[in-house]
Amino acid sequence: MITADQLKDIKERTAALKQYLSIDEKIVQVEEEQLRTQAPGFWDDAKAAEAQMKKVKALQAWIDGYKEVYNRTEEVEIAMEMFRDEMVSESEVDDAYARALTAIEELELKNMLRQEADEMDCVLKINSGAGGTEAQDWASMLMRMYMRWAEANGYKVAVANLQEAEDAGIKTVTLELQGPYAYGYLKGENGVHRLVRVSPYNAQGKRMTSFSSVFVTPLVDDSIEVVIEPARVSWDTFRSGGAGGQNVNKVESGVRLRYQYKDPYTGAEEEILIENTETRDQPKNKENAMRQLRSILYNKEMQHRMEEQSKVEAGKKKIEWGSQIRSYVFDDRRVKDHRTGHQTSDVGGVMDGKIDGFIKAYLMEFGGEE
Repeated sequence: MITADQLKDIKERTAALKQYLSIDEKIVQVEEEQLRTQAPGFWDDAKAAEAQMKKVKALQAWIDGYKEVYNRTEEVEIAMEMFRDEMVSESEVDDAYARALTAIEELELKNMLRQEADEMDCVLKINSGAGGTEAQDWASMLMRMYMRWAEANGYKVAVANLQEAEDAGIKTVTLELQGPYAYGYLKGENGVHRLVRVSPYNAQGKRMTSFSSVFVTPLVDDSIEVVIEPARVSWDTFRSGGAGGQNVNKVESGVRLRYQYKDPYTGAEEEILIENTETRDQPKNKENAMRQLRSILYNKEMQHRMEEQSKVEAGKKKIEWGSQIRSYVFDDRRVKDHRTGHQTSDVGGVMDGKIDGFIKAYLMEFGGEE
């Protein structure tokens, strides 16, 4: 049976969420934005109309989320009163409390996703590290982990580019995840993921260490302004498909985009290489590749802003992009995130996509600092 202090705690957290999220202001804002959708000729510009509807939907989602929390908390208070009158059991009160606590924690977590890019779709790229077949197999396991997570959370996944290895596993894969706050939830997966296990590819049954890198960028849409210099863009085409048989595409539908990027702040130059084999339609693949380029350039600008912010607020922790972030030790039954200290013994569950605990721990520690 929950205590009076537990009831007080969820009531205080509910009230705090109303303040943090500016719910009263959002209610007024939704009404104003909805009025704009009723203007004559609203749908004449379809792209602008869709952006406006998306804005209304996003605001309404925050309001609905808070209403859910408020109603769940009210149910707990009513259930406790009914328990005193012997109208409900202890377990029914505890169940109501559990539902309220889940709703509160979900909205508190979402409140950590405040940046412009957080609510966007995302591009997630996995590259196998040094180590041959073992590392390539590890990269394929990570791909499955993220695809299972996406499936469980209702995200749509498209494989934009997949390069399979000769013996087993993959060399690289690029996934596009579409759904609310895809980038916000997965941005903490950036970095090197380390696997330690007894390798099935080693005849002596030795314990092996493998690495794969994960790179997540927001998938920007037309509402985000990104400057691409046409003179710095070049294209190659190639046949996409598997090693043989029906998977071979006899038309050069695969595209390879090269962009000679010059950092506007440092002057440093690098070549950005993007391959896309998502469809058998070359123009469509070119369009998808350009969209990924826009996402990468947007992400570079966003990282620059983060670095500048960290210089100003020197007391804050700096998020290291590209560093080793997590270890998966199979024979010790342990997965540990080195940034937050969060760990679990449910290795099988993690590899099946149950990574919400790691995502939550990262956002609760670093989300408010960005």
